[in-house]
Amino acid sequence: MIKTIKKLGNSKGVIFDAALLEMAHLAEGDKLSVTVHDGGAIMFTPIRDTISPKKGAAVARQIISNNKELFDRLSK
Repeated sequence: MIKTIKKLGNSKGVIFDAALLEMAHLAEGDKLSVTVHDGGAIMFTPIRDTISPKKGAAVARQIISNNKELFDRLSK
């Protein structure tokens, strides 16, 4: 896919059309980490939300509770 750098207001930019966003599983408002490599290659990496330790612990407790019999057998 070839894109062209265009003037966007006082800046320059590349338009991510709907097809590109869909292929990359991105949506308007998503945050991207931008890395410039030697030779000028530019890589965009989506920043996905992570869960807090508190939320992770709550989810783990729920999974263990829902599968108590299985975890009891595995612990022996």
